[in-house]
Amino acid sequence: MGRIKKLGFITALLVSQNVLAVSYPLPPEGSRLVGSAQTIVVPHDNKLPLEAFAAQHGQGLSNMLEANPGADPFLPKAGTQLVVPQQLILPPTVREGIVVNVAEMRLYYYPKGSNTVEIFPIGIGEAGRETPRNWVTAVERKQDGPTWSPTPNTRRAYAKEGKTLPAFVPAGPDNPMGLYALYIGRLYAIHGTNSNFGIGLRVSQGCIRLRNADIKYLFDNVPVGTRVQLIDQPVKVTTEPDGSRWVEVHEPLSRNRAEFESSNKVPLPMTAGLRAQLNGADVDAVKVDGALERRSGMPVNIGYGARETPLVATLGQ
Repeated sequence: MGRIKKLGFITALLVSQNVLAVSYPLPPEGSRLVGSAQTIVVPHDNKLPLEAFAAQHGQGLSNMLEANPGADPFLPKAGTQLVVPQQLILPPTVREGIVVNVAEMRLYYYPKGSNTVEIFPIGIGEAGRETPRNWVTAVERKQDGPTWSPTPNTRRAYAKEGKTLPAFVPAGPDNPMGLYALYIGRLYAIHGTNSNFGIGLRVSQGCIRLRNADIKYLFDNVPVGTRVQLIDQPVKVTTEPDGSRWVEVHEPLSRNRAEFESSNKVPLPMTAGLRAQLNGADVDAVKVDGALERRSGMPVNIGYGARETPLVATLGQ
């Protein structure tokens, strides 16, 4: 996440967006590939940062940066194409309740009885104040108008930067937790924000942050008691019913301060099971190596002779 952490100072450039999750019909059992990539063209009169395009299409900033590594996060060049990574592989988990994959900074919600999955971009805990990575819990309660009581450690950390945090922040539009919160476990919450900065970045105190329209949807639709699973899987692989094999690779989260501050890529956690899925006579080793190196955050067909054709659309039309 080295390139992502350098974007922490672009808050003033971000604009308010009101879009909901990207909704997908669930694929049949045995299939986990959903959606299709989209290519948009930056308007010639563009004055918006990359965050605005991410919000318009239900993505986080990290998702857009992975898919478009050469894009200017401050002001994407007019007339250039941006890939919107709306094709993805569902996590290899039960299709129930909420699943958060911290590595890809996405929250998956499976509404009961709907046969759909709603996918939201999220912000997560900064290095040293991690969002849990392997945890099964539940929505314990919901709060309309949450308050915030920063911990002493949080207040000390802000003080080192010359900032003063009050001991208590009342509910309202200026509260960093936004207007709605779903509390999971004793210490963590899925909540909104008073700034869209941070969706797709590691900037929270460990909680899961969403854009305001997104948390409003979850608040209105997710019942108390809903199962919540947090995972950390930067590499997802699927073999589809037609025999095609796909891999989706994200830049993994740094595991310590040294990795976080380094300009080198964080090593991918490759288990024996993953390696077995990425090998075989029907798999193109060159494509596998390319996907593992590129880390685009988008599914790559790693079979021999595979071709991909993203949908093209133009903003403003």
